[in-house]
Amino acid sequence: MGQTFHHTTILCVRHKGQVAMAGDGQVTLGHSVVKHGARKIRRVHNGLVLAGFAGSAADAIALFTKFEAKLEEFRGNLERASVELVKDWRMDKVLRRLEAHLVVANGSHAYLLSGTGDLIEPDDGLLALGSGGPLALAAARALISHSGLDARAIAMESMKITAAIDIYTNENISVETL
Repeated sequence: MGQTFHHTTILCVRHKGQVAMAGDGQVTLGHSVVKHGARKIRRVHNGLVLAGFAGSAADAIALFTKFEAKLEEFRGNLERASVELVKDWRMDKVLRRLEAHLVVANGSHAYLLSGTGDLIEPDDGLLALGSGGPLALAAARALISHSGLDARAIAMESMKITAAIDIYTNENISVETL
């Protein structure tokens, strides 16, 4: 079922004191669209943290659960919870097989997390993943440089641009902000 791994787009924008995370709703299996309105972004830790995923839905839900437990264990410390999840994810035989990536953000940090040990915080406040990730990232960088839009509007417009180009990204976009 790893066929859904790259067929999604998640974009996180930290700009002008706001954090926005956007995701499309398309789920594919092989070459077929099987769902148009999936929600790939969640608010966790009493709504103070945003988390989005690309990859197998079941694997992502398992990771969300582990990530939420780490946030609780470390009293909402996003950096510490992220580091500990990545360590467990890389070392645990079962977790290591999960086919998903997470993007997590709070009011001050954003990270890309993977089972290969990646814990990346962007220099420019922008993170994207999935098949349309590079397109969404390019659109967001252009909009930040050449518009007065806030983070939410940049995330939405970047995803619309991506959906017009990437066949695995649809226009059923959800955006959450902090």
